Amino acid sequence: MQPTNPWWLRSAVVLIFLTALASIWVTNSWLTERFAENTRVGADLRLALYTGNLRSELDRNEVVPLLLARDPALIGALNSNDYSTTSARLIAAQKEIGAASIRLLDASGRTVGSTDRYQIGTNNVASPYYVEALRSRDTVFTASTTDTGAYEFNHSRAIIADGKTLGVIVVGADLTQLERSWSGIADAVVVTDSEGAIILSTEPRWRGLTLEQALEVRSAPSAIQRAFQVTADWTSPPADAYLRGRAVMQNEARIAFRGWKMISFTTYTSTRERVNAVLALEIMGFAMLLAATFWLLSRRARMQSVAYMRESADLRALNARLTREIAERERVQKELRVAEQTVQQSSKLAALGEMSAGVSHELNQPLAAMKTYLAGARLLLQRGRPEEALSSFQRIDDLIERMGAITRQLKSYARKGGEAVEPVDLRAAVSSALTMMEPQLRSRTIRVTRNVPRGRVMVMADRIRLEQVIINLLRNAVDAVRDRRDARIEITVEAGAHAYVSVRDNGPGVSDLEKLFEPFWTTKKPGEGTGLGLAISSTIVADFGGRLTARNDSEGGAVFQVELPLHRPEQPRAPLAAE
Repeated sequence: MQPTNPWWLRSAVVLIFLTALASIWVTNSWLTERFAENTRVGADLRLALYTGNLRSELDRNEVVPLLLARDPALIGALNSNDYSTTSARLIAAQKEIGAASIRLLDASGRTVGSTDRYQIGTNNVASPYYVEALRSRDTVFTASTTDTGAYEFNHSRAIIADGKTLGVIVVGADLTQLERSWSGIADAVVVTDSEGAIILSTEPRWRGLTLEQALEVRSAPSAIQRAFQVTADWTSPPADAYLRGRAVMQNEARIAFRGWKMISFTTYTSTRERVNAVLALEIMGFAMLLAATFWLLSRRARMQSVAYMRESADLRALNARLTREIAERERVQKELRVAEQTVQQSSKLAALGEMSAGVSHELNQPLAAMKTYLAGARLLLQRGRPEEALSSFQRIDDLIERMGAITRQLKSYARKGGEAVEPVDLRAAVSSALTMMEPQLRSRTIRVTRNVPRGRVMVMADRIRLEQVIINLLRNAVDAVRDRRDARIEITVEAGAHAYVSVRDNGPGVSDLEKLFEPFWTTKKPGEGTGLGLAISSTIVADFGGRLTARNDSEGGAVFQVELPLHRPEQPRAPLAAE
């Protein structure tokens, strides 16, 4: 197989990617801050221009009332009440000066001359420009709202001749044209008076409101909208305010006129567009670099693909061979399982063969006794003593029952064990194993001690196979102590966290514990054992979920212990009763 991509090539890709992220982050932060500052400086310059234009317009109209208040023609008209040529003269003055409107009011506040003929005859006695002009001997400026809600701005001055007030000249300033010029450049521009009320605005609904009230008219975005804004432009500087649901930059300039202020709101759109343009070029450069790197990787991958295709035929052949080997292994495992069961059964039959002599002796004794009892019964019957003869027949019946129990036990043990497990009383399994081993144990001088609990010790096992394990351990113990004069075998059943069966002898012990459970390994002489008993027993116990262990006792002899899971773990430990 071809080698994979070298570490330096993969490291280069990761390095380029990390460098691109860091560069884009730094560039975005630096350019955003710089372009935002440029936007703020530009907004300040526009405010300076706007305030200059506004101040210039106000100053230009402020001189007009002073000039018209000294016009002899207007003074003569007010003295003679002849206003036939007054409006024409005011219209001519309007064209020369460029004022929005000019009106002449008499001493009663009635309009007697106007550049707007619809204003002639209207009464202005309560208008601020009339009232303020009469109170002051100088030109006054007033800003008042009209019926439509718009503001009108007027310069007015009282006309005085010979110490008598003849009327008032009112010159209107058209500042709405400035609003129209502002609306095409900035997002929003407002002018507030000394009390904070908006008197000029690119947003008509804002006029007459405070700045806070005006911003509430265009409600600020909700939390969800702001979250979308942060997601869309998470690098923008903190917003000064929100206008039409968008974050804006707020700039303020003071107007040297009656405490007025001009405030502009500028979006960050232009800043973001310029930053994005630079970031796009930077990302394009890194993309081209990554594309070149990926081309090298793909070229190497194509070379590896060609090599893999050449090896695919060998891999397919190997896969087919492995498939055949797996099938063969499964077949062999099935056969091995059958062979293991056969070996286990053969081991039991071998044990039965070894026990046959003892069984024959056990059966011959009852048969000899039965023959004696029959002869005695015949003699008693001949002598007319049938009651005593019946007692002999009862003894013969007891002997037949004993012989039947021995044959049934051997027949049950000879039966082939199954695969299914069931609850088994460990005490009963030990008792049955001792019963079958009784002929061998009686044939030799062996002291057998059995310690079992009074209560049942239930485990999940196959009874026949479990008895086979215990019999194998007892046979090994019998063989181990056959040369001992004080031969002893102790079998113990315990119940704690698990169930335990221990077979202890006072023989010479085990020379090699590591090889003890290996198949065909034995310490017996040739012809006396196959070396399969303990290996089979260990396999059977493992099938039950337990384990078979062996150790040499400190006082001499060997100890074999079978550990099995309890069927009822909650059952308390039962006290041992020595027999």
